[in-house]
Amino acid sequence: MKRYIVSLTTKEQNELQALIGRRNAKAQAVKRAYVLLAADENGNNLSDSEIARRYKVTTRCIEGLRKRFVENGFFEAVYGKKRTVFKEKTFDGRVEAHLIALRCSDPPQGHSAWTLHLLAGQMVRLGYVESISHESVRQLLKKNRLKPWRMKEWVIAEASAEFVCAMEEVLDVYEKPYDEHHPVVCLDESPHQLISETRAGFMDSKGVEHVDYEYRREGVADIYMICEPKKGKRFVQVQDSHDSHQWAAAVAHIAEKLYPNAACITLVQDNLSAHRKAALYEVFDAERARNILRRIRFVHTPKHGSWLNIAEIELSVLNRVALKKRMKSKQVMQKQINAYLKEKNKAAIQINWQFKTKDARTKLKKLYPNL
Repeated sequence: MKRYIVSLTTKEQNELQALIGRRNAKAQAVKRAYVLLAADENGNNLSDSEIARRYKVTTRCIEGLRKRFVENGFFEAVYGKKRTVFKEKTFDGRVEAHLIALRCSDPPQGHSAWTLHLLAGQMVRLGYVESISHESVRQLLKKNRLKPWRMKEWVIAEASAEFVCAMEEVLDVYEKPYDEHHPVVCLDESPHQLISETRAGFMDSKGVEHVDYEYRREGVADIYMICEPKKGKRFVQVQDSHDSHQWAAAVAHIAEKLYPNAACITLVQDNLSAHRKAALYEVFDAERARNILRRIRFVHTPKHGSWLNIAEIELSVLNRVALKKRMKSKQVMQKQINAYLKEKNKAAIQINWQFKTKDARTKLKKLYPNL
């Protein structure tokens, strides 16, 4: 015996027939309409097994539909329970201001940086809101372009006459036209860790390379980048370390091997302690050291102004393009670098330095002394 009896009124029967004939009706609602009409004691009054066979539904589904019709009514049986859409709370400008001020403050003890969950909890603890989700915090911060999980490192130069004097000296050098007898050369160095694989990697069918997370440290190599911006030439030396003697060897290589016929070489470099002219006298005899120094004019970038060294930019490009993979030895690294340099020097891509002294006096005005 059926526990729940479906008894449709004429109006309900007509509504179900209209629903079945509607082209934009939902398929689930149409199937329920067929089942209810088939189960109607005032109509077809078919058995559940017959309805299940005819409309490809389970008897359990039919029993549930009968129950929903009897207990909850016609509308819910056909169209389902009306869903309540959750609406996120809206916060006024006061709450938004508190959140921004909190984000710009230091995180509580025990935390090195703010997170979305930490900000949400702190807003509640301080009594700014009764409750707030981390998603609401994210949306409010996004609206104000604040990202608490990010930290950007930046070297801020101090306003001083020493800084602007050294900066303008470098910029003046970059503004001079090209002269093969008086080349402008930039020099910079950077350490690079040598790493070998403990297991061989492989590439899957989708072209994704798989590399084991385990590796072996093989020491550190120091990369000396030598570039001539206006000619588009780059030279790289891979050395064991970075000290004054290695620097002296790099300077001698520039003067004697790369530019032996130049009358005077202007060498732009960072103002590091290892960059000592006296180091040439510690490596070479006095006559050779003096001959090298006579032909070189040193121009140093200011403290916190290494961005003025074009060789530093070239090193960054080299690391991103050619040295992203693990290198197990200096020989492997030098081979990779040589292939990179061959392509770059063949193209002879010059560096068009557009930041000039007049731009510095406008855009970096705050770094100049107030007179």
